[in-house]
Parts: sequence; structure tokens; C-alpha cells
Amino acid sequence: MLRKVFPDHWSFLLGELALYSFVVLLLTGVYLTLFFQPSMSEVVYDGSYLPLRGVRLSEAYTSTLRISFDVRGGLMVRQVHHWSALLFVSAIGVHLLRVFFTGAFRRPRELNWVIGVTLFSLALLEGFSGYSLPDDTLSGTGLRIAEGVLLSVPLLGTYLTFFAFGGEFPGHVIVPRLFTVHILLVPGLLLALIGAHLTLVVVLKHTQWAGPGRTNRNVVGMPFFPQFMARSAGLMFTVGGVMALSAFLAEINPIWRYGAYRPDTAGAGAQPDWYIGFIEGALRLMPAVETRVLGHTLSWNVLLPAVVLPGLMFALLYAYPFVERWLDPGPDEHHLCDRPRNKPTRTALGVAGVAFYAVLLIAGGNDVIAFEFGVSVDALTNVLRAALVVLPPVSFVLTRRLCLALQARDRSRLLNGDETGRIDQSLDGGFEGHHRPVRPAERQVMLVRDAPTPPPAPAGASRRERARAAASSWFYRDRVELPATEGESEQVAAVLAAPQHPRTPAERMPRRPAAGPFRRLLRWITRRRGRGTGR
Repeated sequence: MLRKVFPDHWSFLLGELALYSFVVLLLTGVYLTLFFQPSMSEVVYDGSYLPLRGVRLSEAYTSTLRISFDVRGGLMVRQVHHWSALLFVSAIGVHLLRVFFTGAFRRPRELNWVIGVTLFSLALLEGFSGYSLPDDTLSGTGLRIAEGVLLSVPLLGTYLTFFAFGGEFPGHVIVPRLFTVHILLVPGLLLALIGAHLTLVVVLKHTQWAGPGRTNRNVVGMPFFPQFMARSAGLMFTVGGVMALSAFLAEINPIWRYGAYRPDTAGAGAQPDWYIGFIEGALRLMPAVETRVLGHTLSWNVLLPAVVLPGLMFALLYAYPFVERWLDPGPDEHHLCDRPRNKPTRTALGVAGVAFYAVLLIAGGNDVIAFEFGVSVDALTNVLRAALVVLPPVSFVLTRRLCLALQARDRSRLLNGDETGRIDQSLDGGFEGHHRPVRPAERQVMLVRDAPTPPPAPAGASRRERARAAASSWFYRDRVELPATEGESEQVAAVLAAPQHPRTPAERMPRRPAAGPFRRLLRWITRRRGRGTGR
């Protein structure tokens, strides 16, 4: 394990960034747990914050004020915890994007992708549950929205709401229950899944970018000890330092300004943390549509954007590796990262999804944007509704064309070389530029690409096979052929060749060396002694 090799590339640090921000979250969370009271019982506040002294507040809100103003270092730890939560979710999201655009989810890493998406969904739940604990106006508004989302579930909505809140909203049990979820249930699941994720990374070995000496059967990089461990430790301390500096310099979640939550109040311009903002944006963009069915009201304006849409988004994330494997059902393993330009359809799908998410995120703050820029909220909402429909397909088309243009640029460089910047003028007034060949290492990076050509469906194939062949052709057909000599083609094929694994457990066991003369003599003596004693 100490000599295990890890590739050296900055994009692989995104996962470590999420890991070390989670470590900071655990350390600061343990400290905050010592002083927080997860109770909605009311007490008279007599702490250091004068504007609220003598006011009846919940114990959760009172203890959060005590942490902020009376506990030594409490406000700094609170803000480090909050900034680390934002970094944790951001790092997981960007890490998933890196894995998606480079194809690092392909066989044999589909399970690790599923674990990563589950980690992201649990991080969203963990962030929302922690965000709702202080019982201030902002967190109470978020819980009110969550209650409306639960109520929109057909038939079960009322039962789910009463189960979650212990009765009518807001009840007296939601904060203790969220506290248990936040400090016990979700962190335990996160620890287990992070351990499983890291174990699979070690067992399956790390992906790497194509380059000199790098093939589909090896890993080129630095050993775990001491080089990788030293760099990783430096990153961990850097993350902790940056989070502490952010807590010192940038105020976040000042609950004393919002005041305690009351069900009949809501602050103007209230915004959730960014990772929940897409749900609020979907709620704001959805028109008010309701349907009466058999005496029941179906609130489509809440059910579709807050229940169906997130469910579909995560279902697509879970299913995508298996869809791509269905399009290319070859048995080969993939340990080299794809350049995004070499998979234009996949890259275009990813950019379209990011554009869809970005529009929803912007829509979550449409009131603040309209106020700051002096435009009508209704006009901005209509523009964002149109953008939600138009922008993803436009992004898909433009991204795919850009990827093909980058492939054409690679082809031009391979054929003509790179410009040197030197231009000669002939006697008759003509100009001629000079080019130099592309460096061998860079040439190999451009030529090494996994570009399968799935065969068409055979005659008489089933409807499922014909659909798979048509979808596979659409997915892989757009590419620019790159010029390569016969030797380079053979070298690329050797680099992309899949590793060979033993088929049976017996073949995986190392062969025992042939017995020498001394071992054969000892075995013969043992056998003779056994005969003499009747054994």
C-alpha cells in the first residue's frame, strides 16, 4: 500500500478537497454539538446580544446565539463549519463533473459512480438539515417550503407532513429529529460510503491521462509514501487554513439579524444555500397549476418542480454509466481518461445539463436580481422560463460543434505542425509561414483516444437491438479522423489494449515453485514415516 502509485494531475485533487473539507466539518461539528441544544421549548434569552435580551426564544435559537456571542471561538467555529459545508458540496459536484466529462465512470467503475452520486445526494440532505437547526427566520422559511413539498405528494402528503413534524407545522419535534439526522444518521452513511469509495479507488486503481509511458494496463505517478502523502497532507492543512481565513474575513449566516422564526413571518429576499437553490428556482418558474381528482387536489406547481424534477435528475445521474455501457457493450476496461473533445456527444449532454441547472439556480434568486437591476420580476421570470427550454438544446449543439472544431484543429496540427511565428517574404512579394512538427509526447496525447465503431444491427434483429444500434450510431458517429502512420496506429492500439485478468480464482493464485531435491527428499521421508505409524 505504501508503494501504491497515484497519478499526478491537478484535477485528481478535487476528490481530496471534498475529503478534507469533510474532515473539517467533522471536527467543527463535534465542537458545536457540545453547546447546541436541539429543543424547540421556549426560554427567556438573557445572553450578550442586547436586542434580543428578555425575549422568549426557542432553546435551539438561544443556544446558537450563545455559541456565537458567549462561547470562546464559537462564532469562528460556526462560520468555519458553514464555509466547509459549502466547499464540501461544491467539491463533490465538481468532482462528479470531472468524472463525467473524462469518462472515469466507465467499466469497471460504475459502482463508484453510484456511490459518488449517493454521496452528493446525502451531502444535500446533510446541508439542509444543518441549515434548518438554528430555528431562525431563514431556516424556518426553508422548513415551511419543505412542508409544502411534502403536502404536494398525492394521497400521502398529509401523513408524511404529520410524521415529519409530529403534528401541525411547525410542531415541537422537527429540530430534535433533524439534529439526529444531521449528527448521527447522515454522517454515518457518509463515512461508510467514503470508505467504500476510497477502497474501490485502491482496488480498481486510479484513472490517468494519456501520455508517454501510460497505458490502459499501468499507472504512472508518484508513490503513496512519502510523495503523495506529503502533498495530500499539505492540501489538508491548506483547506483548513483557507476555511479559517474565510471565517475571519467573510460573515456568513448571521442568524441574530434574521430573528427567531415565527410561522406568520418571512423575510424578503431570503435565499437558501446554493445547492438547494435549484429547487427553489424550479418552484418559482413553474406556473400555478392545480387539478381536482376524486376530491383530491394535485398541486402540479409544487409536485413537478420539487419532487418529480429532482427525482428525474438523480435518476438520470444514476443511470447514465449503464446507458453508455448499453450503447457500447464491449467487455474492455477503461483506465485512461477521455479528452472531452473526443466524446462530443457526452460533453454536449453534460454542458446542456449544467446549463439547465444554472438557469434553475439563477431563477432561485429572481426577486433579488430584479430588485438589484431594476427590472420586473414577472418579465425576468418569463425570460428564465424561455431560457430553461431554449438554452439546454442550444448549449448541446454549440458544445458538440466546438468539440468537433477542436478535433479538426488537432488534425490540422498533426498534418501541418505548429506555427513557429516566422514568416518569409519572397522576391516577388509572397509570404510563407514556417511550421515545426508537434512534439512526440503531445502527438501521442492527441492520437490516443477511445473511438469505438459499434456495428449496425444485423438483419432480423429485435426491436431492442435496432434501437440500441441507432442510439449508438447517434452517440459515436460525430468525430474527425486523425492522421496516423501505421506504426502510430499500432502503438495506439497497444496503449488502449485492455488488461488481462485471470478467469478463475485458481488462476489468480500464484504458482508454487517446483520442489527442489531437498524438498522432495523431505516429502518422501514424511510419507515413509506415515506408513510406518499407520497414519
